[in-house]
This record gives sequence, C-alpha cells and structure tokens, in this order.
Amino acid sequence: MISHVFVGVTDFDRAFRFYSAVMEDLRLELKFCERDRPWAGWTAASAPRPLFLIGRPYDGNPAHCGNGQMIALLAPDRGAVANAHASALTTGGSCEGAPGLRPQYHSHYYGAYFRDPDGNKICVCCHDPVSA
Repeated sequence: MISHVFVGVTDFDRAFRFYSAVMEDLRLELKFCERDRPWAGWTAASAPRPLFLIGRPYDGNPAHCGNGQMIALLAPDRGAVANAHASALTTGGSCEGAPGLRPQYHSHYYGAYFRDPDGNKICVCCHDPVSA
C-alpha cells in the first residue's frame, strides 16, 4: 500500500546518526545515502519497498513536524522495540511513551514512541505474541 515515507530534517548528519541507530535495531538496511543532496533511505532486506527516507525538504525551507502526524515502523520482535527506543533516546530523541503493551489497540500490541531531533513523532511496534 505504501511506496515510501519521507521525513524532512534540518541537520542531515544528526538525523542520519539518529535514524541509522534506530534502523539497525529494527533490522532495516540502508539502501542509499547521498550526502551531497542530502538524503538517505532504508528498507527491509526482503523487499525493495516501502522505503523510509530522510532528507532536506525539497522546497529548501526548514523542516518542521506536523501536529497529529506519526510514522509507525514495524519491529521484528519486542526486543527490537525496546532497543530502537533506547537508541532513539541515546542519539538525541525524546521519549513519547516507553516500550510496553498497549492492550487498547489489541492484546499483543507492543510499542514505543519517541520524537526525532527535529520533533517528528515515531512509533516502533510489534504485533506478534511473545514467542516461546
């Protein structure tokens, strides 16, 4: 359903460090990084899309986040949710909700919420029950 998501950033190097750490925890691979443009994109190893992209806004104006907008990234397991949240906080992000079950969504929903250094709200979540 989704081809790609683009998140505008004000400081590409800072954002690249932040998202590289989070994407590593989610086991997503860097597909490209063009610092002269600047932009970068990640995807799952098993598919060419969807892409998660960061970069300077196309119109050249400063990036800013939208009220009520959030991007949710799928984690392979609950440990990856916790690790991605921790990486986000250690690379300049701020907490919007610690890792944990959110039964108001469904009985196995395990998620965490944070903002990137530019204020964009990101969720990482796993929908699977704990495996034995």
